[in-house]
Amino acid sequence: MIYLDNAATSWPKPPEVLKAIADTMEHDGGNPGRSGHRLSISAARVIYDCRGKIAEHFNAPDPLRVVFTANATQAINLVLRGLLKPGDNVVTTAMEHNAVMRPLRFLEKQGINLKIAPCNADGSLGLQQIIGLIDTRTKLVVIIHASNVCGTILPVAEVISTAHQNGAPVLVDASQSAGVVPIDIQKCGVDLLTFTGHKELLGPTGTGGLIINPAFDTGSLVPLILGGTGSRSESQEQPEHLPDKFEAGTMNVIGLAGLSAGLDWIKIEGIEKIREHAKTLSAALIQGLSVIQGARVFGTHEPASSIAVVSFTLSGKSVSEVGFRLDEEYGILSRVGLHCAPAAHRTLGSFPEGTVRLSPGIFNSMEDINKTLKAIQKVARS
Repeated sequence: MIYLDNAATSWPKPPEVLKAIADTMEHDGGNPGRSGHRLSISAARVIYDCRGKIAEHFNAPDPLRVVFTANATQAINLVLRGLLKPGDNVVTTAMEHNAVMRPLRFLEKQGINLKIAPCNADGSLGLQQIIGLIDTRTKLVVIIHASNVCGTILPVAEVISTAHQNGAPVLVDASQSAGVVPIDIQKCGVDLLTFTGHKELLGPTGTGGLIINPAFDTGSLVPLILGGTGSRSESQEQPEHLPDKFEAGTMNVIGLAGLSAGLDWIKIEGIEKIREHAKTLSAALIQGLSVIQGARVFGTHEPASSIAVVSFTLSGKSVSEVGFRLDEEYGILSRVGLHCAPAAHRTLGSFPEGTVRLSPGIFNSMEDINKTLKAIQKVARS
């Protein structure tokens, strides 16, 4: 089997991740922050360690401003539904995932004013396309770091600079880029960054979070979920201090143990090495697909300005047929369709059928890519 669906969930995980999950289940099985005994303290230490490693990975100055959620979608909802009110002006892009677009469309019906910056047919965003939409009335700018459909990386640093000149904070969705593209919170000045643990950070599903820049005032952000935190138990009001304000309910201790091990693995391997490997594999895919008759590759075709996500179609064949045959006849696992991102597919011109998406990961080899290209060529000819 050749697994090329890492943009959905990375697989396989490093053995260290599996071991950390099992060890935590066996040795750290208490409820963090809810008791004073050794198992509760041990479980709390697992969470604290992971919080620190996330802060280090993204160069975030304060680990207490790392808020854990079940996934990036929940973290995005925390920001959008906790910050925006009727009448607020919001700017986003035409390449966003439904994790952004659906809550924004919901809030639009509640009275927010939504402006969507058009993107180019290769998924790229020209700065002028969004600058004109941002002004002093803008309450929030929301931008995906890298497209989950075609891999194109958007100019987040430049957008952040423009937004800040107008006094607007920026939410960056780093679901696809975290773990494979270096991200420095302090250097780029992002106010709010959401990530998921189960993709290129190599952790298990059920993990993700929000990183809040110290310059961002959390007093304006209403919690998405209220309840027990293990702190200030004498009060029936939600604590205001971080991260407890946004972390009600028992945490996913074993999931965060696995994420912590994934972060350790990335640190040892080196994110620059991981990035180069991704560029090498995506370049081979793009080049190989370009010579297959009837194949159309979407995106910039430039691995240096993309992550390892390559979408294509074959003339005369539905994407579902291509994906099914790759799986059934060749053991190659891809993802077909609209990838929960209809706005992006409209931009690329691949709506409504969508594309076949190939997303290699750190454990894929050039041999995997060569076998995949040969299989696609056979599917195209038959």
